[in-house]
Amino acid sequence: MIIKYKKWLVFSGALITLGLIVFFASYFQNVYKAPEKEGRDIYFEVEKGEGVWEIGQKLWEKGLIKSSFWFETYVWLYGQESDFQAGEYVLNTSMPLKEVILILTSGKVAEQEKTITIIEGWNLRDISNYLEEKEISGKKEFYQITGEPLINYHEKTVDPKAFPRDFSSRFQFLKSKPKYYSLEGYLFPDTYKVFQEAGAEEVVLKMISNFDQKLSLEMRKEIEKQGKTIHEVITMASLLEKEVRSREDMEIVSGIFWNRIKNGQALQSCATLAYILGENKPRYSTEDTKIESPFNTYQNKGLPPAPICNPGLKAIEAAINPQNSNYNYFLSRPDTGETVFSETFRKHQQNQEKYLD
Repeated sequence: MIIKYKKWLVFSGALITLGLIVFFASYFQNVYKAPEKEGRDIYFEVEKGEGVWEIGQKLWEKGLIKSSFWFETYVWLYGQESDFQAGEYVLNTSMPLKEVILILTSGKVAEQEKTITIIEGWNLRDISNYLEEKEISGKKEFYQITGEPLINYHEKTVDPKAFPRDFSSRFQFLKSKPKYYSLEGYLFPDTYKVFQEAGAEEVVLKMISNFDQKLSLEMRKEIEKQGKTIHEVITMASLLEKEVRSREDMEIVSGIFWNRIKNGQALQSCATLAYILGENKPRYSTEDTKIESPFNTYQNKGLPPAPICNPGLKAIEAAINPQNSNYNYFLSRPDTGETVFSETFRKHQQNQEKYLD
């Protein structure tokens, strides 16, 4: 009888242990994992008098949480039943349940948010100017987080505290980025909603987080398969973003540039001169091409040490998927923006005389 009782105790203990493991595993999946990896903004209203059950059901129906049961359980565990505040909110399907509850109990309603739009091809100078105009962040505060364009902080200072903020422990895709260069290239161009009191760090983290979502697992695997780093691909994408407009043209130029690197040729990208000089010109002088800078792809072979702007998705995809062609040279017509390709340097010179002079 005693032996049977002991066996029952062991069996009961095993069941309880298994139950706890399942409980906490389910708790983690539903509380800390978002419903979607690639999020989308959804307006959500908490009406006066609504209880936890009603709020949970509405959140579940809109795809903002995985389970209304775990929503109610979390609220009950932390005693937040009466903390929800009526109003309209902007939530995102990439938010975990914990963050959703934090927003709904904070009173940070949609009217307290600003909408900002970061344009594809903007560099850190453009973004810092824009955020200053929007009264979100001063340039000094912004550069303290991102670092400044063109600067190699390893050469400028031996104090690691002066380096740009390093988010590589939080975002694995940043591992290949040199820590002593800015976050140029990794602030994903998109439209964002930020709270009125948001500062530089919050905005930067939103853009980096968005980048992390947009750079799919398939893209990362293909980059690795090609023997390239994410940093190399984003640097190439930044050149494509500034050089040409359409996806098709980007893929062709991507093929031209990767071939030049393979053959040990200089890229001779005018976009890098524009980045160094801070000025766009229809045609750059011989003197311009001789300016001393590691970003000058006329004087230095291979890619520049870091991106020259923040590329959009089509430029990144083009950098990953170059198109082979018989073309070796190209230019963009100043009047139409059309890309004019040529196979020989002689033909390229003729196109320059025709469209640029």
